[in-house]
Amino acid sequence: MRLTGKTALITGAGRGIGREIALRFAREGAAVALLARTAGELDAVAAEVQAQGGRALALPADVTSEPSVRAAVTHAVARFGPIDLLVSSAGVYRISHFLDQSLDDWKHVFDVNVHGTFIVTQAVLPAMIERRNGRIIVIASTAGKWGTRYQSAYNASKHAVLGLTKCLALETAEAGVRVNAICPAFVDSPMVEQQLPNLARILNSDVDTARSALLARIPIGRFVRLDEIPPLAVYLASDESEGMTGQAITLDGGMIFL
Repeated sequence: MRLTGKTALITGAGRGIGREIALRFAREGAAVALLARTAGELDAVAAEVQAQGGRALALPADVTSEPSVRAAVTHAVARFGPIDLLVSSAGVYRISHFLDQSLDDWKHVFDVNVHGTFIVTQAVLPAMIERRNGRIIVIASTAGKWGTRYQSAYNASKHAVLGLTKCLALETAEAGVRVNAICPAFVDSPMVEQQLPNLARILNSDVDTARSALLARIPIGRFVRLDEIPPLAVYLASDESEGMTGQAITLDGGMIFL
């Protein structure tokens, strides 16, 4: 129960990494405010949290809309009190050739991955600074650390997110706020599965061959499991990580060495 008495706002909480972190934070004692666009998914996660004895609030909102986010934050604070922990997990991912991307495609990836992180962080950070305490955890990616074929928009957006993480960490260190990022490689999640057909078309192969091409890049021979990410998020959200800020922690099954 390392997060007892804390309130967490988690974006992208309806599925994937955000959902798993929300469930784990609740088990660690945090009240969780769940933010995503799809109300039905959020309601399901909130029901899971409540079934295990936790406190949850579903907040349908779009991270690219500042009024929508600020309204959600106001609602969360009214229900649970000041937000101690922010997990910025909302994100989009698309595999394609660079020349096959439209400007609208490029803008959409940046709107969600970068501008969404900016909007949500600005909505909660002033109160953290005022209380001289807070934790911000950005779900970034190994795509923010190196180049990758066929995902230029995604990689560029995650490089931007990691730059923001480092700058925020410096600006808020003296105010007691800690800002860190988690950088998974390919995760066994719906987001990755949905893009395998696009990779298969690029490789002129089938989906199984495309999946094997990704797995060949991972020394441990498998994707990162969803349940491997929340324990790291709990550490970064807890008092145990008081001395850590501005870090981008890699969780990649050894990909960095290939």
